Amino acid sequence: MSATRFPIRIGRRSRPLLRILFGVRADDSWIELGDGPDGDLEVRFGWAHFRTPMANVARWQIEGPFLWITAIGIRMSIRHGDVTFGGSRHGGVRLDFLERVPWAVFKVPAIYISADDLDGLAAELARRGVPGRDVRKGSA
Repeated sequence: MSATRFPIRIGRRSRPLLRILFGVRADDSWIELGDGPDGDLEVRFGWAHFRTPMANVARWQIEGPFLWITAIGIRMSIRHGDVTFGGSRHGGVRLDFLERVPWAVFKVPAIYISADDLDGLAAELARRGVPGRDVRKGSA
């Protein structure tokens, strides 16, 4: 299996704010699913970088759409400790991990990615054997 990269959607109105606060540009905001079972899942979102082995991905779930105020930027849930890399309110793919991933001073149990192609990212994860489901508002 070759590495597959999915751009993170950057909303037109949030673009200037993301650029100033997080260094986000369209060409440096993506999630990449690594090559083969020993590859890594890697996220680049402006100045932020996140990485864990693909074998650590337990499941995925498509959620959203979200309110703008809760979806944009790099955010950490105080309650659960998950991290969001969000450039748009259109929705996100949540990735849960088997083992928490060290990131800065935190141990992250899950991340949300506002990939431009939510369905394509989910399909690629499923093709690689990662189970998941679509629970978006209004989905069947």
